[in-house]
Amino acid sequence: MAIELTCGDRVIRCLLGEPIDRIPFGVGIGWKTWDMTLERWREETGNAELRVENALGYDGASEMYRGFDIPNIHCGIYPPFEQEVIAEDARFITYRDARGITMRSRRDGGSMPEFLDYPVKSASDWERLKEDRLRIDDPGRTDQDWDEFRARIKATGEAVQVGLFPYGVFGTPRDMLGAEQLLMCFCTEPEMIRDMMDHLTTLWISIWEKVASEVRIDHIHIWEDMAGRQGSLISPRMVSEFMMPCYDRIADFAKWAGVRIISVDTDGDCSELVPIMMQHGVNVMMPFEVQAGNDILEYRRQYPKLGIMGGLDKRALDGTKAAIDVEIERTVRTLEGGRYIPMFDHLIPPDVPWDNFRYAAEEIKKICYSQTRGN
Repeated sequence: MAIELTCGDRVIRCLLGEPIDRIPFGVGIGWKTWDMTLERWREETGNAELRVENALGYDGASEMYRGFDIPNIHCGIYPPFEQEVIAEDARFITYRDARGITMRSRRDGGSMPEFLDYPVKSASDWERLKEDRLRIDDPGRTDQDWDEFRARIKATGEAVQVGLFPYGVFGTPRDMLGAEQLLMCFCTEPEMIRDMMDHLTTLWISIWEKVASEVRIDHIHIWEDMAGRQGSLISPRMVSEFMMPCYDRIADFAKWAGVRIISVDTDGDCSELVPIMMQHGVNVMMPFEVQAGNDILEYRRQYPKLGIMGGLDKRALDGTKAAIDVEIERTVRTLEGGRYIPMFDHLIPPDVPWDNFRYAAEEIKKICYSQTRGN
């Protein structure tokens, strides 16, 4: 008898290697675009209302994650800092955001911002932030209309996710201190770093416990972005010593709550991180940036039980059809090993023509719809 699944069940079962009706399509950040990319495509198509997810038939309904829905919970700075414009001109705007980070951005959104200042510069700053804006007992953090949320996921069939950008055991402290200061503080203020990671984990689990009392959680997502082309920003020993006790607590919560997926998002070369994180409960990784040296076929060979999302080179999309066909072939070969959801290795940049992306997406969609196995 044929299996007929909701989009959420399809994603979960695919990543766990269970029987499915087909491979999920259009799921994850690697199918989304920079703002400038969408503007370009609207000009190229002559369709000012173009929505890529509708034009190409992505799975799911939620705006960011497709296949997963996230309740309206507050996992970080709360109450948020008042957002403030500090300076602006025709090309740039300098402002403080809700996390307390001061940054300078291009008005056209064409690049990453330049980060200028952060809310934590000392242990006393951390203690003040923890007391004022990271209280565990604040009821406003889970002020969600749960009846409405349950009705929504019933209608869309999406799985329930907790955790999202910018919340991670490494990622959130980096947003509070800045990357350089965080890396130095592992040596100069190790107890503060441990306390930051431990307190944030306690905060998140307390929020997730409330969510679990209202709905079944299917997926815990941890955003780290803690690697570059050279590998992890901290040594494997430091990953194990500082971060993995928090991951163990998250894994314990997942076991208690019946959560089946724990995923980590990190850019860069994640080869040092995958085996450590898998030992501590992580069973899905993304996005496997190709330009950082990641080869998803090699990861599949080494880690047959790992759920993989991503690993298709977005740079091929501004090249020739032959270059795109290489990524399509990579999709086919990786799917042969199971537990894989095809996705490009980050947001689609503005140098990609619509016709190229449409070709790649339509070919990958055909492959996804022809596959009926997850393992």
